[in-house]
Amino acid sequence: MADKASTNPVITIVTGGDPYLNDQTTRDLCGKALRRHPDAELVELDASTCDRYAFDEAVSPSLLSECAVVRIDNLQNADDKLGEAIVNYCRQAKTHPNDASPVICRHEGGMKGKRLIDQLVKAGARQQPVPDLKKAEAKLNFVVGRFEQQHRRIDPMAAQQLVAVLGERTGELAAMCDQLCFDFDDNPIGLERVNQYLTSNPQVTGFAVADKAIEGRAAQAIIDMRSAVEQGTDPIALIGALAMKLRTLAKASAVRSGTITAAQAKTNPWVLKNATRQLSGWTSDGLARCIRQLAWADEQSKTNGGDPIYALETCIELISHKGRQTR
Repeated sequence: MADKASTNPVITIVTGGDPYLNDQTTRDLCGKALRRHPDAELVELDASTCDRYAFDEAVSPSLLSECAVVRIDNLQNADDKLGEAIVNYCRQAKTHPNDASPVICRHEGGMKGKRLIDQLVKAGARQQPVPDLKKAEAKLNFVVGRFEQQHRRIDPMAAQQLVAVLGERTGELAAMCDQLCFDFDDNPIGLERVNQYLTSNPQVTGFAVADKAIEGRAAQAIIDMRSAVEQGTDPIALIGALAMKLRTLAKASAVRSGTITAAQAKTNPWVLKNATRQLSGWTSDGLARCIRQLAWADEQSKTNGGDPIYALETCIELISHKGRQTR
């Protein structure tokens, strides 16, 4: 029984990390507890608004079930009396964990409520920290892991593209991984499949247009740009994506020349590596000229009398000639 108690503690505290992963971990733990107790009901409480009496009622046997699975959100906001009730329950229930109602608590991280966490851990609760996914490598690992959970693989460049576009929105990133696995049998999922689903995102479209322009394919880049605008993409969003691409090239150039270090560039290593591959034929003057042209295009798109489409076309033509003016 002791082994089982240590594997399935009465109280588990999910702490900190990425908010989406924190919630996902909590939901997964509640799901596992409900499978262990098929007759139990899920009771959801919020420590910001509930009191000790609501908690005591939630963990007590009812007419319908001997136990419940209790989820408590915002543990960091629990008042002293509620915190004391949870700690006392943890101490009492750990002697007969199989008969107790499992409690899964969510804590957003930080110092608020840390004393309560320490008391609960001392009383026998298990703390489960959540990764924060702040670094690019952690986000890439999350994407790869999401595919592996479904016994699938993803091409590294495809994973990088997903992170570049959705890396700041973990829920959307996870949903996109799941959708790609559901819709396609490719194994691994490649960059083309990812872009197929991300073409409505102006950042992806802008990057794709910039890549074609950098490759010297001005005509195709202009066609893609016009198509995106006709489908409702705001020209200013495309200009912003083009400018971001050029700024990354400028950073890669500065790193290669030794002007700054890779750390000072503050750019994901794989993004910097890809940009470095595209530097052939570029000069500092050419990059600066393109960035100035994009600033002018940005102004044109915000001016009533401006012509953002024409401005975009001139930018694409200049980028395709690596910043060298041909007329």
